[in-house]
Amino acid sequence: MKAIGLLAATLMLPCLTAMQPAMAAPQAHVTPLRSEPLPEYPGKEVEMIVVEYPPGSVDPVHRHDAHAFVYVLEGSIVMGLKGGKEVTLKPGDTFHEGPDDIHTVGRNASSTRPAKFVVLLLKNKGAPVLTPVK
Repeated sequence: MKAIGLLAATLMLPCLTAMQPAMAAPQAHVTPLRSEPLPEYPGKEVEMIVVEYPPGSVDPVHRHDAHAFVYVLEGSIVMGLKGGKEVTLKPGDTFHEGPDDIHTVGRNASSTRPAKFVVLLLKNKGAPVLTPVK
């Protein structure tokens, strides 16, 4: 009887595993570093953040409504804008997004190693750092 139960459990395990929902990609961790108003440019501010992508991390499609300047510190990231080519960036590489750009690809290039980069945003005062795009 035990053998039949063990056989049934062995045969059902792959079916149960296939029925489980797929795991979501790990989310990026954002650390605000500094935010300063720009008196010479009324209504504008600069915000500096550090973004850490765990292995396999993927951003949703979004925009910044700002000039965003990226500088890669560690690991490797893939970036892409609507209408442009994807680029893979490594430490020391830079990337720019304009206020009208839609960021279609933002992810860690590695599924085993983390990545880290700094983003400097020139944006409207009080505006969010990121706006999802559907």
